[in-house]
Amino acid sequence: MSGELGDTVNQAGQNDRVAHRDNVWTRVGRILDLILYKTYADLRAEAAKTYINFLWWIIDPLLGMLVFYLVFGLLFQRGGDGFVAFLLTGLVIWNWYRQSISHAGSAILNGKGLMNQVHVPKIVFPLVVLLTDLTKFVVVFVLLLIFLLLSGLWPGISYLALPLLAMVQLMLIASLSLALAGLVPYLPDLRFLADNLLQLQFFVTGIFFSVRDIPDQYQGWFYLNPMAGMIEDFRAVLLHHAWPHWERLGAVAVFSLLLLMLAVGWIHAHDRDYPRTLR
Repeated sequence: MSGELGDTVNQAGQNDRVAHRDNVWTRVGRILDLILYKTYADLRAEAAKTYINFLWWIIDPLLGMLVFYLVFGLLFQRGGDGFVAFLLTGLVIWNWYRQSISHAGSAILNGKGLMNQVHVPKIVFPLVVLLTDLTKFVVVFVLLLIFLLLSGLWPGISYLALPLLAMVQLMLIASLSLALAGLVPYLPDLRFLADNLLQLQFFVTGIFFSVRDIPDQYQGWFYLNPMAGMIEDFRAVLLHHAWPHWERLGAVAVFSLLLLMLAVGWIHAHDRDYPRTLR
């Protein structure tokens, strides 16, 4: 009799664990559905603000890159053959990084109106922004690949590294964005500090120059900026048919993963506190 009772208790405990696991996956599925729906709605709403709708996603970055090319490529006569491809590659990768962090960093703060009306996991707000900017980046990156093809830069075997590069870049962007988004509701002025730091980082990332232009004794300091290495690796793959610097890429991936776990944990721990803080 006691054996049957023990089996019944064990079976009940197992059923509870299965039910709990199913509930967790159900909640995760609902959050993913919410993120995807909100991303789609935001993209449509943003496109509806202009007469040319989704075409503005293409025209806007192209105009920005054209300005930089006119200033640095023609006016200051920097670079030479291949400088346009060199410059555009750096700008496309950098703009994904800058725009995502700038937009997602204020996402929880900007979502205070909705979170005070209904309970939504606060991590949804920056994730929606990150997915929105990722969608725009994919469009611009495809245009960059078309430009490189028209310029005679055909794909090589090193293109197999592009998914890994994009994944590490996304991890870096997500980790910094979520860390900033989690802190900004408590320290709103961090938004302005982050914008200024991004502006400073823009000029020391190697968008307009190659690392070969830097004296050897300073190159180690240059690569402390993770975006410097990421842009170098994208250029190596796209322009020179070379493989990324694996050790440097691995270091960025480890740093991004650790920061990402800390940022997600922070946002989850303060999930119920954000509405009270932002009233």
